[in-house]
Amino acid sequence: MTSTPGSAGPTAARTPPPSDAGGAAARVRRFGPAQRWVHRTTGALMLVCVASAACLYLPQLAELVGRRLLVVTVHEWSGLLLPVPVLVGLVSRAFRADLGRLNRFLPYDKEWLRAALRRDPRPVSRPSGKFNAGQKLYAAWIAGAVLVMLGTGLLMWFTGLAPVMWRTSATFIHDWLALAIGVVLAGHIGMAYGDPEARRGMRTGSVDRAWAEREHRHWKGD
Repeated sequence: MTSTPGSAGPTAARTPPPSDAGGAAARVRRFGPAQRWVHRTTGALMLVCVASAACLYLPQLAELVGRRLLVVTVHEWSGLLLPVPVLVGLVSRAFRADLGRLNRFLPYDKEWLRAALRRDPRPVSRPSGKFNAGQKLYAAWIAGAVLVMLGTGLLMWFTGLAPVMWRTSATFIHDWLALAIGVVLAGHIGMAYGDPEARRGMRTGSVDRAWAEREHRHWKGD
């Protein structure tokens, strides 16, 4: 139901546009300003980080962009700033509540995963709360990956922090995890683009009530 840490469900592409009947009564609030700001800012920093990494590792892009020192600086600082939006967002009670939801794996989440693995298209077979099991797994994975990338990146940036062997291992982990992050992010963006109502929820803060009841029936709304 959202494109926040975790993308929309497997049948998102079939989500119909919200009905205008009933006006505001047909809508339910999903995200406040704090959640949307954290998502947008983190997403922007992540895209800058990935794009600058691509310019450093792909010869064709490196030749096209040039200014390697500037690209390195942009990559380092965008990576270093990645956790900041989440830390700032912790001042918001609504954001902390969403983090709590993402960190709780409930019994019906197992049903959602089983249905997803079977590629069952029926919404009734994919019960979820405000966030489905796929979104929860994505959020946990990307949070852990960012922390690992931050740690390995610091070892590569400040060469005096550790022996050469540690820095070599950090470089190996950093490079391959960056590739994995790129693939996962592409999947996340693709799933989000397949569900216009999920994107609308992150953009405006509200979603169609019928969509919410169909895709996230255990979520009671805020």
